[in-house]
Amino acid sequence: MVLIISEFLGSVPHQSGVYIMKDDAGQTLYVGKAKDLRKRLASYSRSDEHHSGKTSVMLKKVSRIETILTSTEKEALILEASLIKRHRPRYNIDLRDDKNYPSIKVTVKETWPRVFMSRRRVRDGSRYFGPYASSSAMKQTLNYLNGLFPLRQCKGKNVRQRMRPCLNFQMGRCPAPCAGKADKDKYLKSVKNVLMALEGRNLELIRELESAMKKASDKLNFEEAALLRDRIQAIRNTLEKQSIVAPHFKDQDAFGFYRKGTAVSVYVILVRNGTVSGHRSYFFPDPVGEDSEILAQVVERYYGNKNHVPHEVLLSQSIPDKELVSEWLNDLKESRVCLRLPRRGLGLKLILMAEANAVQLLEQKEEKVEAWKALSSAVKKRLSLDREPLKIECLDISNIGGEVAVGSLVSFSNGEEDKKNYRHYRIRSVSGPDDYAMMREVLARRFKRGVEEIKFPDLLMVDGGKGQLNVALSVLDGMELVGKLDVAAIAKGGEGTGEKLYRPGRSNPILLKRYDPVLLFLMRIRDESHRYGITFHRRLRRKETMKSKLDLIPGVGPVRKSALLNSLGSLRKIGQASVDELASVDGIGPELAFQIHRFFLNTH
Repeated sequence: MVLIISEFLGSVPHQSGVYIMKDDAGQTLYVGKAKDLRKRLASYSRSDEHHSGKTSVMLKKVSRIETILTSTEKEALILEASLIKRHRPRYNIDLRDDKNYPSIKVTVKETWPRVFMSRRRVRDGSRYFGPYASSSAMKQTLNYLNGLFPLRQCKGKNVRQRMRPCLNFQMGRCPAPCAGKADKDKYLKSVKNVLMALEGRNLELIRELESAMKKASDKLNFEEAALLRDRIQAIRNTLEKQSIVAPHFKDQDAFGFYRKGTAVSVYVILVRNGTVSGHRSYFFPDPVGEDSEILAQVVERYYGNKNHVPHEVLLSQSIPDKELVSEWLNDLKESRVCLRLPRRGLGLKLILMAEANAVQLLEQKEEKVEAWKALSSAVKKRLSLDREPLKIECLDISNIGGEVAVGSLVSFSNGEEDKKNYRHYRIRSVSGPDDYAMMREVLARRFKRGVEEIKFPDLLMVDGGKGQLNVALSVLDGMELVGKLDVAAIAKGGEGTGEKLYRPGRSNPILLKRYDPVLLFLMRIRDESHRYGITFHRRLRRKETMKSKLDLIPGVGPVRKSALLNSLGSLRKIGQASVDELASVDGIGPELAFQIHRFFLNTH
């Protein structure tokens, strides 16, 4: 590597840009940016003792370096983020634990605004609040707001007029603008109240509601006054539960950082409107770079993943190119973002809280790693496996009498669910209740792809007994994969007996004690595959059940189907309607109306 860089440096200018390190196979190992490419790459040419363990390992694999020059440092930062997303290099910080957390969206630009959950932020003039750490917390907030200030819940920017309102109107959860029953001024007042509640201006909102309650009472409108009284009490109850950490009502993110040996943890506390609203946590077993570089990468990846950019970003230590990152955040938010290292006051308290949580996170991860080492060793010993079961896959077949049959494959990595590698398989070649044939089809499809991508689990489990185990072994034998992975089957025992584990070469099952950690772990994997399969199976069955005759008519999709049902009322009435009546429905027309009419005549 030193030789590669030494030969390469002469052609690299003192200019900003991005460098891409690749191995012999052309795979991207690492993508980095630099204010001065030559100086940055020269730092890698030092001897191994100047680099951390993982950096040294990476550098030994590098066989080629490519550079892309940019006009400015900001362009380099943006290009680096784009290349990391595209190539997902092995040695770059990857916040794959991060989810696309939901926000609450208020469509203030619509004639009749709505309030709903959204996982995407679009520049359409709407107001967004969040993100929320848990979707359940967000749903509670939505239900709370909709109970206090009912707004329409139907989809679409424009309200489609209806002859009569839906059930939400009868339940008092929608003022029914679709049926002309909503007062526009009162509706927009409710939207304003929702925005005040989401902005954290609850005290101001209470004052406004108290004023409106007094006016209603003075006018002897006691029903409305009582409704306002209940809303005020509900808001006060919510205020008592909130944890206010700052009186300024700003949005802040506080990044706590902790290293122990080669491992690093980062904990982010999210403050919205002065209230702690959630957190994010990340663990890196052996990241590449110095502490300040790692923290900078986390910040860049975090906001590059379209997470909400707050007014202030608080850091526990300084990062390289702080001014550049701050300027980039300003562009993302389209307003000023303060990037600072607090030394006193509330900001410091937040950082200390984030750091304390980062310490706890790393300690919990270490405990988990040690516990998994002991458990994986026990699994290997009890099942007489040839290798440590670091990656386990389990297959389950779900069907009722062979109908809507599906195979579900779940994956566990280092004892944890690896949901990005979960897979569903619709059974294609088997008709009727033949579990063995279905399992054969799914395994053949799974391992055909595995051969192409050279990706196999350490242990394959199948739900069933010796018959299912033999099917799995037969498939692996036909693909010349026997010996490349371990195989086991797990079957429920009869009444009075426990779970049975089957392994190749054994005539009798392995019987473990009911509360043996190995058995409980394997049962957990099997139960997860069953849950994953049965959920998908039920969804497919529901879809099949919900199909109507209208789905069989060419040219009638969901929109036209909905228009026909809304206009004529039921499938029976559509079947009895004349061509002219059908043609009068929006989006149908004479030609399609004739086809629909003829279809129902032929199916009677």
